[in-house]
Amino acid sequence: MHDIHHELRWRGLIHQTTDDDKLPGWLQEKSRTLYAGFDPTADSLHVGHLVALMILRRFQQAGHRPIAVVGGATGMIGDPSGKSAERNLLSLDLLQHNVDCMQQQMRRFLNFDSGPNAALLVNNYDWLNPFSFLDFLRDIGKNFPVNVMLTKDSVKSRLGSDAGLSYTEFSYMLLQAFDFVHLNRAHSCELQVGGSDQWGNITAGIDLGRRMHGVQLYGMTTPLLTKSDGSKMGKTESGALWLSPEKTSPYQFYQYWINVDDADAGKCLRYFTDLSHEEIGVLDEQRQSSPEKRESQRRLAEEITKLVHGDSGLAKAQRATAILFGAEIDKLSDAELGEIFADVPSQQLGRETLGGEGLSIIEALVKSGLAKSNGEARRTVDQGGAYINNRRVTSAEQRLTAADLASETVLVLRSGKKKYALLKFAS
Repeated sequence: MHDIHHELRWRGLIHQTTDDDKLPGWLQEKSRTLYAGFDPTADSLHVGHLVALMILRRFQQAGHRPIAVVGGATGMIGDPSGKSAERNLLSLDLLQHNVDCMQQQMRRFLNFDSGPNAALLVNNYDWLNPFSFLDFLRDIGKNFPVNVMLTKDSVKSRLGSDAGLSYTEFSYMLLQAFDFVHLNRAHSCELQVGGSDQWGNITAGIDLGRRMHGVQLYGMTTPLLTKSDGSKMGKTESGALWLSPEKTSPYQFYQYWINVDDADAGKCLRYFTDLSHEEIGVLDEQRQSSPEKRESQRRLAEEITKLVHGDSGLAKAQRATAILFGAEIDKLSDAELGEIFADVPSQQLGRETLGGEGLSIIEALVKSGLAKSNGEARRTVDQGGAYINNRRVTSAEQRLTAADLASETVLVLRSGKKKYALLKFAS
């Protein structure tokens, strides 16, 4: 067996385990089954889920069998861990939609189809829903000492807050603990992994397995995903960094990782890529000797975008990035141009402006705001500093028609190396 414990330690992915002495050798003995849980509160996974996904992926690559548990039942209640207030409860139909979407995304990370350690994807609604309230209290609840539950950090922090803790949320720990017991009985699952904020829920499951069936279960937590300054990673000005291309485009996703600080690049390479120890070591050295080249960020962005969005998504992101550095623009959509040039000023003109002889390049530069006067626009063209769709304008007499559009309705103008503006032609 590949030494997965050593691999995870090297990558900085182990925060705590329930048995530091025994776990390394135990994982080496034979293929083990483990699980991680995913909360289906949206119809897409986000960067916050990536650590758990990559952990399951690495275990599977090492010969172990991963189970991804989508919390259809627990998602109806809400985990109080790390939360300052009770979350909104989701309808069954919306939860099922979210579960279906997440399942498709997980297939990029895990092999669910073949082999003795093929991954499983299960929904805890399937085994928790049949319980009646009385059955659950009789069979499960009697094994939970309330004084132990009250010592869990997730409970203590909320009990001391103004928001308090509802009985519904208090019950979450029992449900998640029973997940572990059920997965052990149904699939011989012996290890649960999760973020460090899940420690209380994980140990509750281990305790329940011992009390109900006398079995020995194990837990492992990962560090929370934060930047070197302590803030949460994967947050942008527009919100979370999603794995769905409809919510966060491949270009936006790629740009996030290209712009990661040097202080965070090494950790991200270890967490989120399959690059070897040797290659990551070389990148660490390059970051010290030639930080201006940002080679770590480029490799990080390539690897993680390819994993999440595939070869086509990576190619699209790289093409969009190249456009910002002067590559010719052709056959893109309005939406794609809108993502690339989200912060660029734009002006709206009538489509008829492009009819007949078309719009003069001089007038276009003035209307876009790239030139204050016709004289300034002409000088820009004469000096070779005017571009349409990143193609240099060679004549001040050039006129623009619909054939010059970069997409359905947009012309991209540039003055000098980096000063862009858009002209949009509405019908």
